[in-house]
Amino acid sequence: METQIVVVRHGETEWSRSGHHTGRTDIPLTDQGRREASLVGPTLATWNFSAVFSSPLQRALETARLSGVGGDITIDDNLMEWDYGIYEGRRTVDIMEEEPGWSKWHQDIENGEHVDEVGARADQAIERVSAAASHGPAIVFAHGHFLSVFIARWLGLDSADGRRFVLETGTVSVLGVKRNDRVLRVFNQHCGQTAIAH
Repeated sequence: METQIVVVRHGETEWSRSGHHTGRTDIPLTDQGRREASLVGPTLATWNFSAVFSSPLQRALETARLSGVGGDITIDDNLMEWDYGIYEGRRTVDIMEEEPGWSKWHQDIENGEHVDEVGARADQAIERVSAAASHGPAIVFAHGHFLSVFIARWLGLDSADGRRFVLETGTVSVLGVKRNDRVLRVFNQHCGQTAIAH
């Protein structure tokens, strides 16, 4: 059986809309975010998931519940968003006014996580989710920057290469295996446009 993992970035929050770094701050979805979450199920209507995983943070967990994909939800702390430390709640543009050239992808974060620490969590999550996906497709509900790193690590890239995978809220991506190579089958698809076949 071919391994298939669907990853879903949670729906919109006030901070995702305004561009503020939202790591461990546990804020809810907006009305728009709840609409995005409700469209995930119809987009994946033909899928029968063997396992459903979610970050414990409410924006991801609420997206999982509102999606209607079914099944019990397994909470995994490894799926939490990047810990931005002193940059939590701040916008990149504002940080760069004080620290020109700043990038979370290449620098240490005081009281937070280095990108390689996020990558180590992603590797642990990949191992757990892959084991479940050996019994049928698995789905993961989590966060933008974490899932960018998750995708990079799935493809065998460095954790910092996650910066190349920009995910919008309420979108679906599909990871798979083709001829023993890990691949990215679908990327950043908005829900409610076309159902994703598998």
